[in-house]
Amino acid sequence: MIGFESTGKIAAEDYRDVVTPALERAAESGDIRFLIVIPDFDGISGGALWQDLKTGVGHLRGWKRIAVVTDIAWISELTDLFGWMTPGETKTFPLDQRAQAIEWVGG
Repeated sequence: MIGFESTGKIAAEDYRDVVTPALERAAESGDIRFLIVIPDFDGISGGALWQDLKTGVGHLRGWKRIAVVTDIAWISELTDLFGWMTPGETKTFPLDQRAQAIEWVGG
């Protein structure tokens, strides 16, 4: 299981330097169980969005569970609405249920 907390604006460098190396290590060891906590969000650069799409497609069969933890309504709603399009199971949790999210994604 890998987890991140993201605040502010997400840049391509964030994927290149942090997310992608962690995902590569997780994929080598088996199923990818991914947790992201988003207490605030100031946007995502075009490069980061491209890296996100490439990362997801690059490990289609490896994704097991993705937990998104946030109180930002539109992020939760979009995740719930389009979660069926992502590989593996996807579930959203409010910030005060971070522990439950960790338990679910690791289960």
